[in-house]
Amino acid sequence: MRDSEAGAERAGTWDDGLIARRVTGGEGARPGARRQVSGPRGGSSAGPLPAVDPGRDAAVEADAAVEAAMDCALAVDVVVDTRAAGRPGGGRDRGAQGGAYGGLPARARGARTAELRARLDALRELIALSRTRLDGETLDEAGRVLDAAGERYRLSGEHTVVALAGATGSGKSSLFNALVGANRSQVGARRPTTSEAVACLWPGGPPGSDGLLDRLGVPEWRRNLAPDATPGLDGLILLDLPDHDSSDTGNRAQVDRMLKLVDAVIWVVDPEKYADAVLHERYLRPLAGYAEVMFVVLNQVDRLPGDAADQVVDDLRRLLDEDGLALGEHGEPGAAVLALSAATGDGVAELRDALGQFVMERGAADRRLAADVDAAAERLRPAYVTQTRVALTERARAEFEDRLADAVGAVATGRAVERDWLRHADLACGSPWSRMRKRRRVAGEERQDTAMQHSVAGQGRPYRTGAAGACTGKQPDGRAAARPVVEQAVRIVAGEAAHGLPAPWAQAVREAAGRGAESLPPALDRVTADAEQSLRGGSAGWPRWWTVAAALQGLLLVLQVVGLLSLLGMLVGVFDMAEWFSALLPAVIGSVGGPALAWLCRVAARGPARRYGQEAERRLRSAAAGCGRARVLEPVAAELLRYREVREQYAVASGA
Repeated sequence: MRDSEAGAERAGTWDDGLIARRVTGGEGARPGARRQVSGPRGGSSAGPLPAVDPGRDAAVEADAAVEAAMDCALAVDVVVDTRAAGRPGGGRDRGAQGGAYGGLPARARGARTAELRARLDALRELIALSRTRLDGETLDEAGRVLDAAGERYRLSGEHTVVALAGATGSGKSSLFNALVGANRSQVGARRPTTSEAVACLWPGGPPGSDGLLDRLGVPEWRRNLAPDATPGLDGLILLDLPDHDSSDTGNRAQVDRMLKLVDAVIWVVDPEKYADAVLHERYLRPLAGYAEVMFVVLNQVDRLPGDAADQVVDDLRRLLDEDGLALGEHGEPGAAVLALSAATGDGVAELRDALGQFVMERGAADRRLAADVDAAAERLRPAYVTQTRVALTERARAEFEDRLADAVGAVATGRAVERDWLRHADLACGSPWSRMRKRRRVAGEERQDTAMQHSVAGQGRPYRTGAAGACTGKQPDGRAAARPVVEQAVRIVAGEAAHGLPAPWAQAVREAAGRGAESLPPALDRVTADAEQSLRGGSAGWPRWWTVAAALQGLLLVLQVVGLLSLLGMLVGVFDMAEWFSALLPAVIGSVGGPALAWLCRVAARGPARRYGQEAERRLRSAAAGCGRARVLEPVAAELLRYREVREQYAVASGA
């Protein structure tokens, strides 16, 4: 599809060199002009780069470099969330690099490398802690980043691998030869010309390049040596990659593979295809986070007349800005945008100088790996980051324990124990006649309970009496009645704990709570039975004043009987009627004093009965809460603690 048609169809998103193709007339090309874009976004400046004054004092130059490097070192530890800048890589601490490609002293490089290694260690720990929570596919990319970082550090830390990448006809091979200073890559009219990557090294470089080239898969016969040593390029490995838009799928696959392994990329574009949608959508936009290790070079500017080169560069910068690619300007790190002509040599020296500064820094590998970690952390973000505070609140814990107390009938048990206490107080402190009536009634209830127990036992179901029966409402099957309440309590507390968690960790919390829910009802039955047994054992000893009250009731009964017998004797003539008052008084005292004493004892027993019932409720509630904590709350809290640990590791790995 023609570029103008693509532009109309895509509402002007890509014009594919429209500005360059619309330029007609003008002053003609300026073959002697040097152009490097260094002004504000959306603008450019043409003219030669300021040359280094050979007469300037070297000591002054060195002092200025060290001072700038010290400022960089102070800012190395400052890390800003990349999301805050609104685009990948846009929020990286620009002060930490000290300029686009300014060299850093060993101390600053060491601090930056140490920071990167700490992030890699955190990413490794993050993967180890997440193996049982996240699927392997989610963690594979982060694992590949760790493997690549380990391999890159193991091979060589003194080399910088830079690849020339671009579309068919962009002039990559011509620029490669111009940078090398000799014909090391084949240039021709046949497309694609470059089918295999070509490498070039500079004399005097550090050892260890063979391992890097083997890792890249560059054949030995494609490895070349530059004819002359160039200051600053002694650690450079320059690659000429096949065309990324080649009709040969093998070439495209080779480009995609090598772009993942190199330290930096020089994207070579031409005036006709600088806005190609394939380049921007498949490469530049996804790689926007790698702006600090990227150059974008507009080649073949000698074909543009007049000010057309400036217009094309402005449009190229606009497209790169739309891609989210941070551009290096005003000394800030980012992608450098340059205009040159490999055919005439215009601007090649500036690119070579920029490469020299870039290589002397010896930090491209760290920057590239840091961008890899950024990308891996961004992909993992949905699995670790939540917008809400994650914790099992005290309110949720208290509500869970209250529901378990309801499940075991703690309140009903306390009330039943209180009633039992009052009933025993009545039996111990009541008049002998009332005790006889109450004992007959209790004996009848016990016979009824025994009959019901035998009936239910014949059906193979448990039956609970006394306080246990009270706590389940005297249902034939107490466990079946409590299980739905327990399951509901577990579901609610698991939902509270998992609220706001990323999906994998929320699922892990629910599974931990579910495993505890399976064993919780039987455990509650056991602790309830133990608590009831303890209550029955504790009720064996009654208060001493009950014994005193019972003795007084016996004395009042004796007075009542003696008085009644005396009155009866008077009626039959055994005793003198003149003594009727002395016989009536004991009878009245015995008859009225017994019920009055029983009433007073009942009133006095209400306070202790209430306290005893509350103690029974507290014991049962505490036993149920302990059981729930051990089987549900503690496993859930362990999962939340594990999530907090991985969240902290993620924060370190992501640089946030």
